Amino acid sequence: MDARELTQKLQQRLRFSRRIRSAHAAVLIAITDEADPKVLLTRRSAYLNNHAGEVSFPGGKRDPQDTSNIVVALREAYEETALNPFDVQLMGDLPMQKARNGMLVKPIVGLIPPQVQLIPQPTEIDRIFFASLQHLLEATPTPYEVRFAQQSLYFPSMRVENEVVWGLTARMLISLFQYGLDYKKDWPFLLNSPSFKRSKFF
Repeated sequence: MDARELTQKLQQRLRFSRRIRSAHAAVLIAITDEADPKVLLTRRSAYLNNHAGEVSFPGGKRDPQDTSNIVVALREAYEETALNPFDVQLMGDLPMQKARNGMLVKPIVGLIPPQVQLIPQPTEIDRIFFASLQHLLEATPTPYEVRFAQQSLYFPSMRVENEVVWGLTARMLISLFQYGLDYKKDWPFLLNSPSFKRSKFF
């Protein structure tokens, strides 16, 4: 798929759900509006209690006074990266995703200017970086080891900008490809080992 067509296709295909359901949390998938669009990603602070050091989209938990999932996503993105909500051109949302802790998370998708100035909130974010949407589309699933008490499991991941994108964030990207770009990327639930090449895809 031509990189220049990606933004146009997202605008054509993405919509907001008619059935509104409040999520426990929401994230903003912000994509730069340029010929080679890029996805805004963050690396969570190593000092956080949950998902420390993991790559994620800007976002967070719903507050009791929040009126919509969009409000949550825009507020949290502003708090974590200083992204001005008025710089976000909303395009639509993606199906709800369930995190490992059972929390329901709603992805909101929007376009942002390519030269937007961002500042990481140091208590929450270690790094802000951008990954080419075209590169993410083409990236081959790479095994990422997660150690549990009794065993290691290998999850599919993408390697971008010297970071590992896996888990909920990766699943949201796969959803973006499917619903926003009509592109079904091969993405297994688990990989067998680091030597894994191909398996049964879901």
